[in-house]
This record gives sequence, structure tokens and C-alpha cells, in this order.
Amino acid sequence: MSEHDVYHAISSQDQQQYYLGQAQPTPPPSQLHYHGQPPGPPQQGFPSAEYGQATYGYGGPGQGQSSLQPHDPYQGNTAGGGMSGLTSQMGGLVVGNSLVTGGSRGVKKKSRHAHHDLGAPSASAPSYNAFPQSGSGPLGGQYFNVPSQQQQQQQQQQRQQQQYMGATQIGAQPHSPGVFPAPVNEPFNPVKAASPIEYAAAQGAPNALNASTGSLEGPQAYSNVHQEQIPSLPQSRDSAARYYQNNIYPTLENHLPPPAIVPFVAYDQGNSSPKFARLTFNNIPSTAEALASLGLPLGLLLQPLAALQPGEAPIPLLDFGETGPPRCRRCRTYINPFMTFRSGGNKFVCNMCNFPNDVPSEYFSPLTPQGVRVDREERPELTRGTVEFMVPKEYWAKEPVPIRLLFLIDVSQESFNKGFLEGFCEGILGALYGEDESSEHANTEVAAQDEGKPARPLPPGVKVGIVTFDKEVHFYNLHPSNEKAQMMVMPDIDDPFVPLSEGLFVDPYETKELISTLLTQLPSIFSVVKNPEPALLPALNAALAALSFTGGKIICSLSTLPTWGPNRLFLREDGKRHDDAYEKKLFMAENPAWKKTAEKMVESGVGVDMFLAAPSGGYLDIATVGHIPATTGGEVFYYPTFHSPRDTLKLSKEIKRSVTRETGYQALMKVRCSNGLQISSYHGNFMQHTSGGDLEFGVIDEDKAIGVMFSYDGKLDAKLDAHFQCALLYTSTGGERRVRCCNVVASVSEGGREAIAFVDQDAIVNITAKEAASKVTVKSLTEIRSLLTEKTIDILAGYRKHYSGSQPPGMLVLPENLRGYGIYILGLIKSRAFKGGQEPTDRRCHDIRMIKSMGGMELALYLYPRVIPIHNLDEQDGFPDENGHLRMPASIRASFSRTEEGGAYLLDNGQTCILWMHSHVSPNLLMDLFGEPYSTLQSLDPFLSALPILETHLNAQVRNILQYLSTIRGSKGLTIQLARQGLDGAEYEFARLLVEDRNGEAQDYVGWLVHVHRHIQLELNGQRKKEKEDDGGTLIPVVHAPNSERFPSGVLNPDVP
Repeated sequence: MSEHDVYHAISSQDQQQYYLGQAQPTPPPSQLHYHGQPPGPPQQGFPSAEYGQATYGYGGPGQGQSSLQPHDPYQGNTAGGGMSGLTSQMGGLVVGNSLVTGGSRGVKKKSRHAHHDLGAPSASAPSYNAFPQSGSGPLGGQYFNVPSQQQQQQQQQQRQQQQYMGATQIGAQPHSPGVFPAPVNEPFNPVKAASPIEYAAAQGAPNALNASTGSLEGPQAYSNVHQEQIPSLPQSRDSAARYYQNNIYPTLENHLPPPAIVPFVAYDQGNSSPKFARLTFNNIPSTAEALASLGLPLGLLLQPLAALQPGEAPIPLLDFGETGPPRCRRCRTYINPFMTFRSGGNKFVCNMCNFPNDVPSEYFSPLTPQGVRVDREERPELTRGTVEFMVPKEYWAKEPVPIRLLFLIDVSQESFNKGFLEGFCEGILGALYGEDESSEHANTEVAAQDEGKPARPLPPGVKVGIVTFDKEVHFYNLHPSNEKAQMMVMPDIDDPFVPLSEGLFVDPYETKELISTLLTQLPSIFSVVKNPEPALLPALNAALAALSFTGGKIICSLSTLPTWGPNRLFLREDGKRHDDAYEKKLFMAENPAWKKTAEKMVESGVGVDMFLAAPSGGYLDIATVGHIPATTGGEVFYYPTFHSPRDTLKLSKEIKRSVTRETGYQALMKVRCSNGLQISSYHGNFMQHTSGGDLEFGVIDEDKAIGVMFSYDGKLDAKLDAHFQCALLYTSTGGERRVRCCNVVASVSEGGREAIAFVDQDAIVNITAKEAASKVTVKSLTEIRSLLTEKTIDILAGYRKHYSGSQPPGMLVLPENLRGYGIYILGLIKSRAFKGGQEPTDRRCHDIRMIKSMGGMELALYLYPRVIPIHNLDEQDGFPDENGHLRMPASIRASFSRTEEGGAYLLDNGQTCILWMHSHVSPNLLMDLFGEPYSTLQSLDPFLSALPILETHLNAQVRNILQYLSTIRGSKGLTIQLARQGLDGAEYEFARLLVEDRNGEAQDYVGWLVHVHRHIQLELNGQRKKEKEDDGGTLIPVVHAPNSERFPSGVLNPDVP
């Protein structure tokens, strides 16, 4: 039996038992290669029954795997069908005391409000591998945290009764005591001495009302609220993921796109895939007044070079010769599926401006009696929403050539001492040649993943160059005729120039031996020459001079503050000052020379990706250094506490991602929209010379997204559709000048009732986050947090007032398609970019710029991470199912109340992946996951970054899960970071990422919803005190009169025209 066959059929006995005695055929192979049991008998190396109650369970009480599956709203068996079926899952939430009639709450404090009890386990908690406490029903007595069938039926009936007008009602039903049995850890007790991690996670009891952080007025403000009764984001994600594993998304038939975090296969029917373009409204209100009543932004999230899912058709590349593709003569819109033809095919009418254009003779085709071109099905530009056109020479700024990659390597003393130089050189070798012979990770998962990779990851014609710098800049002649690389030193950093005419840029595969030898020897060469201060800006100017005639991409490393040479930087951060005005300055690049260099790079078609490793978490002035990548369309990969044994693997993966992902350079972007709308603002990382002008990028890649906001300059016709087109002009990696066109259509309605039913939650959250990130230089973080909370109240109050019908006053009503909006906004408030309290400026600035360029999937994961338990995996989890799709375990809420004693959890927020293990984790789990010598947490290597390859079932399961997670995230490489309870500092980060719990100054999710609901009630009663901006940009409290306008348009900037 082949190894891949073993992955699908773990054992014949298990397979037959799983399908209730019906033998199943071996499924087709999956798109991905997953790890599995080594060759041999099917049961060899599998855990035995001695592990606990369930055959493959580890750790806490009764952690067997339930055979019951949660209600799947995507199966089409609900009355509303589709997304509306999720309403039936939502339980009640009593948000005030008015609806409480007494009686036992049935829920202990720990399960109601998590305080991150990450210290020693409770003495009263059930011991590991014991049964849960009795009294939880016939099924609840066997499976921990699972209600009985009778309880589930009762809850289901209650939920179905609460479905009104496609909204989720939260309120009116107390929590059933059988849903969540006795807590696994004792509740937080202030009398008991708290550990540092407990204090960090649980500090700040709610005793005041604070709009910016969502705090409550008293500790009993939400004593009758339970987490089970509010919408579960992990459950909705898992339901959508299961549905789209076996169903495609037709882009024109379905008006509501899948969640951004869910992998799906799109069938392009003329409307662009949501991977490339997402509208906040797929049904747009016809007037500005109707939009204002909703409080939501009208915007478009664009990710024009997004990667395709396996199974999707490639983007068509069309060549119209020297004439170029047909375009509207008035508004210059490119030909697309929504343009109509008339006059026998001699004219086409623009769908943007309705101008009739003459059809070029070479493009003429007769029409059918229905007015459709007879060759329509043979024309991808008339049937596909996303296409690419080859453009004639009039679109060329310079002769297009395959991209030039210049590696600019920091060889200063700090870079060598911390191992960053060696790791960066290893990463370049792995990116160029798909292997690293000198890598220390030959035994790890990455070595297995690299097998079978193509020997040439870069397109033909791509050339690379190598430049190093410390106090001087060193160029290397890599001409194939040389026996070894020749170094040329440029000491004049005041007026940098390129000392080479040939040999700087070479084919990396023709000169593989030269490049490999040079990169291998660089650490030893500069181990003797140790200059502590690098001259970064002169090195960047020299690199720009080398690429000025062709354009290209610079991949730069930096390990310490560049304090040498002209326009050197200084330590600006003062840890003792935290006032708003001072903090705003730290988010901006003040040195004009750095800004000028960034502008010159964009004009030359050059972009920069930077890899920054801070010295022991020290200051790098990312606001200034990172200004160049942000302006040129590049990216910053930041390692605030770089440690060579732990972070080298992550560094290598991210260098490879930077080098090999789809990238365009010398790029211009233009967005067009229908009459009645106009562009009000752009948000992202780019350069824009004039307001409303084209966006310019030195480089743009598949991970970058741009937010576009629209305003009304008239009224839309409800009888017609609204159209949008994004045109990206760029030079491909292979050296072709192209235009990628993404076309999006949306229906138009007179009022907001139809529009609210077709909102895209991910697009709204992303546009909101990008606009908030663009405000950090003009508003304080406190003001931004307040505005985010106020806008959430405006949205929900507007819906409650105008579109939800008559509901009891004690009930919080959430729009069906915005049921996760609140937790996403709370996650944004708690993020490093905006959270209260002290945070290093570099980290804040890095996250702010990341948010501005994140796509929908990456931002959704950043705001609400995945939390996956791995101690109670079903034996089929982590292996392909009968259709070849990897079976993923269900994720849980990002709350410490959901963790179990003895448990182990993967937490992935798209930037880092933390493996948290309880102090009482099973020794059997440790040995199966890490190997025989490791039976205790203390024996594990704290700097472990990848799992070893073992012949155990659990090890294969977790490695398959990690491999799958690495394919559904953004640009950051996936490596694990251990967080052992009570042992590792990463536990602080784990606690911070549990966004549903209280941490720092921000309230937990339940408390924040209660705060929002109170202000909604005040708004409906005309008594709400609301903060608004005065002309000076400060916030002033005002009280609305009963008949005043309460719902200004825009998200954070109501003054946008």
C-alpha cells in the first residue's frame, strides 16, 4: 500500500466502522500532499486505548469526540436557506435586568466570564482522563461540554422562535444549565495570589463606563449574560468551510460572497470573484439618505493579484495587438461583460457612463435576435469578470523586462552576532533553489514540504543581484565567467553610485555555484570585519541607482537602527512620554530624505520588501524605515525578538514567499464607477500625487489589498445596476506589460431594507479597519477606539430603528449578515495597532501599516484567530475525507473558558501560530507529538519551531493540520511557537489573542455587547450622549434632540465629500 493510500484509509476496520458497516472505495488523491502513517501495517504506531476514555483522546476530563455535529446552515435545510439559516443557531442573551424573573442562573462565574486562569490547575477540577461531573444528561455525561439530545432539541426550538426578519435576536431567554457543565478551572479569586500571566490577562475589573474601551459601569452589569447565547464566529466559519468544500461559488447567481477566511472555488460568470473584489453592499441604496440610515460605508475591497484556489480556471490573457482592447471613448472603461451592443453590432454602450461607442471594424460581430453577439461565448472579455489584456507600447513607461531582484543584506556586527545574517543568506538560497543544503532543519517538516518542488521557482529571464552594507556598500560581480564572486566597495556613501556595468544582475541558475558559495561565505567574511552602525539610506539609494533603468524589487535586511551616514536616524522613542501629540509624531517619517527616496523608487518602478530584526526588541524607527516599503507597495517582515534557533525557519519561509509570490512592478491603478457615484478616498499602501488621481506602486503582489470608498454625486436608478471596474496596469514577473481588469456589479434598491440583506461583513470590517489605520497621524488612539465603538452603535441602532420591526426593548437585534461585526470591531480595538495601554511604537506602527495592506482573509484571521484543540482529535481528523479534502477539527471560541485541563491548542492569527499546552497535559500526547524522550513540558525545547516527523498518528494529524493552515493565511510563514503553561513568555501573547476575554483596558465580548446595547437604547430614546468631531479634529460630547439626524455617513470620516 502506498503512503498516500494510507492517508485516506487509515485502516480497513476503522473505515468500515465509520461508515456504519458500508465499505467505501478509496477516494481520489487530494490537491495537497498530507503526512500520514509510515509504510507498514495500518495500526502500527497508532495510540492505544491506554490514552484515556477515547481511543485517540488526550488530557482533560472526558475528552472523547462526540459524534454529534453542530447545525450546518449551509446544507439548505432551513426555512430561510443559505446564510439566513444561521439565525436558528443563536441563543438568547439577557442584556439587562428587566427581563430576568429570578431563579438560578445555572452557570458558574468561570464559564460566564473568563479571567485567563493560566496558572496552576484548580484542585477542585476533575483530574485528567476522568469523567465530567454528573447531572449533565445522558450524552453530557459521556462527552464534556456537550448537551444532551433533549436539551439540544429544546434549545433549537427556542432559537427558531427568535428569528425575526432575518436578524439575530439576543435576549429574552435565560441560559440552560446543561449547556456548559461545571468549569474545568476554578474562577478567578482576587484573594488568591495571582501569577504574572493571570494578572496580565485579568487586570482591570469593570467599574466604569468607557466608550473607547467598552468597559461597563459595575461588576454586575451583565450578571445574566452567558457567552453561549451570543453568535459564535468559529461555528459560522466552520459551517461555511464545510459547505464550500463540496460546492462552488457562482459569482453572478449568488449575491452574497463566502466569508473571506473560507477557501472556496469561484466560478466566474462575468462578475469578478470575491478573491479579487468585494463590495460592502451587493445591493446598493439609491440615495445617500438611505445609505446614511444604515451607518455603513459604501466601499470596494480590491486584491487584484490574489492567488487562485486549486481547481479554478486561470485568468485569461488576451492580446488585441497594437490597437489594444476596446475602451469607452468618454470614461475609458475597458470592454467587459456588462457592456451592451446595438445597431446590429456596430455600437457598444458603456455600462459606466451609458455613452454609445463605435465598434472597431476588427472587433465587429453580428448580433442574435436577442441582441447578443454571436461570438460572445468565444470572447473571455465578454464572459469573465476578471481578465488580463496585453497592452501596446503606448502604455509602456520603459521597455518591460523580467523582474530584477536585488538582495540588500545587512552585514553589520549586530546582524552577525544574533545569527540574522546567516539565516537571511540561508533563506535566499532556499528561495532561489528550493533547498538549503546548510539548513539546520533537515529533520523537520519544512524539509519534507520542500520535496518535489520545482527546481526553478522563478520564471525564465528573472535576474538577481547581491549587495551588502554596513558603514560601506559592497557590490558583487557574479558574471558567469568569474571563478568566484568579486567584491567592489563603494566608500562614498554621500553620493552613492553603481561601480559595475556588467555582472551585477545575473541568471540565478546559470550562476548557482557562484551565488551559493558567496551566500555561504558571507557570515564568515564579516565575522572579522565588524562595523556596528549600518548606513541604510545610502545603500537604498545605491540599489535604486542600479534598478532605475529597468525597475524591479529590493529585498532588504536590517538588524539595528541605521545610525551611520547622511540622514542617519536617532532614537526618537521616549518610554516616559505617552501623550497623544507625541505619539502621533512617532507614527510618521519626519526625515524628508527618506520620503524623497520613496517617491523616486515609485517613479522608477522599484519596490522594497524589508526584513527587520530588532536587537532584543529594541527600537528600529519602523515609522521611518518602513515608510519606504509602505509607499512603494512593499511589505515589512518584522521580528521584534529574533532568536536564531527559533526564528530562522520562519525567516526562510517568508523570504521564499517574498521572492516567489505573484508580483507586478511599475504599476498604476484606476477605479471607475457608475454615474451617480464618485470615489471619495483610497486606503492602503501606495503613492498618490493628487486627490482622486491614479494610484502608483513600485511593486504590488498577491497579498496586497486596497480599500476604495465611494460617495454619491447624484441618485442611482433603481431600475439599473451599479457597476465598478478596477484596472491595474503593471509589468509581470516574466516581463509582460499587462492590464488586469476586475469587473463588479451590484443591484440597486430604493431603500435600505433590501441593501442590509446583502451586506458583505468582511468588506465592511476591512474598509473600517483601513480607514481607522489611516487616521493614526491625525487622531489619538483613544479617539479612534471611541469612534469605532460609536460607529458600531450607530450601525446597530440604525438597523434597530428602521429595519428590525417591533422588538422587545430588552433585546439586542443584530443584522443576519453582520452578526460577527461586533467581535471583529472589538478585535480591532484590542489589536496591537489600537489597543490601550503601553505598547512599543515600532510594534504599533508595523501593525497599523499591515492593516492598511491586508486582504480580507488575512485581516479576518488577524482580528479573530483560529483556536483548534489537538488533544481530543477524532482519528479521522487531519486526514483527507472521501472527496480528498482534509478533515479539519472544529475550532472553538477565542476564550479561555473553552480550554480544558490537560488540553493542547493551536492558536493561529495569520502572523504567528502558538501551541499552548496546559500544565497537566498528557505525557502520552507529548511523546506522540514530539518523540519518546519528551514526556514532560520541561523537557521540550522552548525554541522549537516545527514538529519532528514521527511514525505516530497524532504527529501526522497535527502536521497535516499545520500544512493546511499554511495554505489559508496571508504572507507570513507558519511556524509554531511553544507556550507551555507557567513556563514560556509566549503565554502572554496567547492570552492577548483570546479576544472574547477581558484583557488590558478592553472589556470582554459579552460586556462590550452590553455596553453597545445600552447606548442603542439611549439612542432610540433620544438620550444618547455621542462624541463627534469639531473643526479642530477633537471629540466633543453632544446630546441629540429627538428629531436630529443620528446616522451620519462614512465610517470614521463624515467630512469626506
